[in-house]
Amino acid sequence: MAGTAGTPGTPRVLRAMNDRAALDLLLEHGPLSRTRVGKLTGLSKPTASQLLARLEAAGLVVVTGTSEGRPGPGAQLYSVNPAAAYAAGLDVNPVRIRAAVADITGRTVGEYRLDTPGRRAGQSVVRQVTDALDGAVKAAGLARADLRRLVIGTPGAFDPGTGRLRYASHLPGWHSPALLGELAAALPLPVEYENDVNLVALAEQRLGAARGHGDFVLLWNQEGLGAALVLGGRLHRGWTGGAGEVGFLPVPGAPLVRQVTRANSGGYQELAGSQALPGLARDLGVTGVPAGPYTDVAAALVASAADRADILGGTAADRADEPHLRFLHTYATRLATGLASLVSVLDPELVVLSGTSLTAGGEALRSLVQAELEELAASRPRLVVGDVREHPVLRGALERALTVTRDEVFDTSAAR
Repeated sequence: MAGTAGTPGTPRVLRAMNDRAALDLLLEHGPLSRTRVGKLTGLSKPTASQLLARLEAAGLVVVTGTSEGRPGPGAQLYSVNPAAAYAAGLDVNPVRIRAAVADITGRTVGEYRLDTPGRRAGQSVVRQVTDALDGAVKAAGLARADLRRLVIGTPGAFDPGTGRLRYASHLPGWHSPALLGELAAALPLPVEYENDVNLVALAEQRLGAARGHGDFVLLWNQEGLGAALVLGGRLHRGWTGGAGEVGFLPVPGAPLVRQVTRANSGGYQELAGSQALPGLARDLGVTGVPAGPYTDVAAALVASAADRADILGGTAADRADEPHLRFLHTYATRLATGLASLVSVLDPELVVLSGTSLTAGGEALRSLVQAELEELAASRPRLVVGDVREHPVLRGALERALTVTRDEVFDTSAAR
């Protein structure tokens, strides 16, 4: 009967389901023998052999060696073919664009950084994006046509109703209503745009501290202070894409900021954002505060204070003659002040602390924020420090691009 080839339960659909399950297992475990694939999928040896032969003919798996350690010839080991597809990610901030290309296994095969100070002498955003992407593609030894998908992470969010970037007035050149159309014309491949902090949360959910958690908040503090909200296993973006823009949150202890989008700041940002930390350290008597970009200075101050706390131990935490410890305690209280509002409304299972101004504090800062939060909020989620430290926005962009790419490549090819 026409049209029944895709009916659930038919041999074709069952083959496709088994093929996809095997590909996912190979991604998770690495090289596997035919016998091991059969055991993990519950398939017989003949069926597992047919499956692997089918996937090898489709170019989705390759033989990568033989098993060792047993008498006689080793069994062939199969892996996902890295060259089956490629995807790319971009991490954009006001001073640079970082680009990377990954093969379908998730391995990064090419990276490139394009500095963009002062709009790069008038160069258009489209040119900046294509130059950054082409730099990563070239580093990977590929061509732009080899890419299946690109995910671009930026501060703020593109309003789904207007197509304009909101909540990121500090990102020059990205606010034209024609920008998305211009990028689509210059990049003949599917392009997805996502908030940078949301991508960090995705990276932590797939690879890091939030694995296995369907309800969590990720608090980010680096160039800006923001949050990502994962509810029921999915990112919550809000009506205009602005969910999680907690830097604008009015909080006790900070002056009330009006016209926040014009100022690109708010109470929580002014109270606990990275740019506030050098001044806070000086006010509390910390000497030798270095010069440099505020993100680097803030991370260095937090790391130094955490090291001092580790050396002196908890009994020294309230000593009035320890400026570094006063700084760390004050910073923890400020962080917990904003977090108390978040957890009171959302009641998350977990809070992940990410961004260099948080991860630099390690366990010393985490435990202080946890203790402060337990006094300020009725809800008491567990706080953890993020695990994805190396270019987390870019890693999240790659993970998002690879998820869609694998669905397209694996499901389409396996169902033939």
